[in-house]
Amino acid sequence: MSHFSHISTKIQNINYLQKALTKLNITYISKNINSTKTSSNIESGNKNISIPQNNGYDLEFNWNGNEYELVTDLSFWLQEWSVNTFIDKVTKSYANETILGESLKQGFQKTESINNVNGSTTLVLERWQ
Repeated sequence: MSHFSHISTKIQNINYLQKALTKLNITYISKNINSTKTSSNIESGNKNISIPQNNGYDLEFNWNGNEYELVTDLSFWLQEWSVNTFIDKVTKSYANETILGESLKQGFQKTESINNVNGSTTLVLERWQ
């Protein structure tokens, strides 16, 4: 019997999520949301993300109206990382992509990215005026 887990993520921008997954070399498929358009669906781009697994039990990032939640059956988890490590890596990559993307909109450019010993990343940005 399948038991799907819905894991909260705080991820709200599908474009930055897609960039984060690409940076992590995670193959995904964008899927259209088959529901009536609401302001939440418009913000989400009317798409969900599916991450195929060889066993047919794909992972999904589904828009719940507030955020993309990870939906999966943990009994059939086949990723190279544990669930917690997977969420941590995706969240960190998503945060970096969000910072870079929003900074670019304000005229900043990344000059350096430093991976710290504690696992965090320091981004150095600059803007010429």
